[in-house]
Amino acid sequence: MPSIDDIKRQLPPETRIVFENLWDKLPSGEKKTFVDLLQAFPSKTNMLQLLFKLGSDHMKMTFGNKHKLAIVGPANVGKSTLYNQLIAQKQDKANVSPLPGTTRETQVADAGIFAVVDTPGADAIGEVGERERQIALDAASQADFLIIVFDAIQGIKQTELDLYLRLANLGKPYVVVLNKKDLVKRDIKVLIDHSAKALNLSSDHILPISARNGDNISSLMKMIAATEPEIIAALGQALPQYRWQLAWRSIASAASVSAAIALTPLPIIDFLPLVVTQSVMVLGIARIYNYKITLKRARELVVSFGIGFLGRSLFYELSKFTGLPGWLLSAAIAVSMTVVMGYAAVVWFERGQRLSNENIQQLSREFTKVFADNLKGILKRKPGKQGMKDAIEKMLSNSDLGKDRTVIEAHTEEILLSSEGEEKPKIQE
Repeated sequence: MPSIDDIKRQLPPETRIVFENLWDKLPSGEKKTFVDLLQAFPSKTNMLQLLFKLGSDHMKMTFGNKHKLAIVGPANVGKSTLYNQLIAQKQDKANVSPLPGTTRETQVADAGIFAVVDTPGADAIGEVGERERQIALDAASQADFLIIVFDAIQGIKQTELDLYLRLANLGKPYVVVLNKKDLVKRDIKVLIDHSAKALNLSSDHILPISARNGDNISSLMKMIAATEPEIIAALGQALPQYRWQLAWRSIASAASVSAAIALTPLPIIDFLPLVVTQSVMVLGIARIYNYKITLKRARELVVSFGIGFLGRSLFYELSKFTGLPGWLLSAAIAVSMTVVMGYAAVVWFERGQRLSNENIQQLSREFTKVFADNLKGILKRKPGKQGMKDAIEKMLSNSDLGKDRTVIEAHTEEILLSSEGEEKPKIQE
């Protein structure tokens, strides 16, 4: 997880000054809280975006209006593609095209705790180019934060340098990103070094991203949030309230992969890949709850619940009564075990309480029946792995379980009371 020094090192000099001025004003107790909260934020872009969206009400109460974030840079460097990665609603997406000048006006949309502004290329020439450049510079001057985007393929020429200096002189906090790293994988380090030298920056001050596939977008979002300690504080207030919803996204994603794994020629849950998938899920949930754990320790926790053997025993037990196709029952079992394992991890990280193996079996059995009935209504024939994954994601995204845990809690109230005296697994470093 990033430390404060890591974040400071990545910020350009002008932005670092803004950050350090704010950081120095924080009392020592708040500094520790700031670091803890930042480390608790999810590392996956989609879950970080969900937190930003859920926490927007807290931001409104704290600041009134949302902070405005402008994406600026030359034409055809991927500004609109990056804009589309950040915004909350699909209907607000900007048009993208390989042709320069696709964006002629600014476009503003909600990105949760930010309002994001897409701008025209600010390096064009001629009468139309001058107009578009002025539109972009006006948007930049009115923004609270700038993302200055350059193209890894085009590099930094004199026009890019002139634009960068003009934007930096606005006195706004900013970050510099080098887009299209996916197209120059082998040469990205060299290109970063060349760009940094041209802009008179350290290589650490340039963040390589791929706006097209979302690579490094979560790092970008954390850097932006970190420049405003008030934003971190507001999100920190929202975080406990929304942790289950964040964890559910991780659970739903892992469950869809688990169901795809279960589509094997033999109607038996594949043990090892399932454990790996659930271990990654547990690691993600641990980060949401700011619980320090390694992937190895997460795997130990999954294995301690006997998940793999549980899948086999449930299959043989339930296949005698349900009359369902083997592939559908296997998928339902994989989903239910993953959901219950995710919930068990949440209980552990949140309360330090361990569900017994018997309780895990009971919940998995009950939820297998529920998910099997749901899948029977959704899937009329055996799908491919991608089809199964998509069906599970849709099913779980529409589930009331994602909103709160009351359905599961109703089954576990006595379980939690009876498990307080049990020995806890040794999983913390």
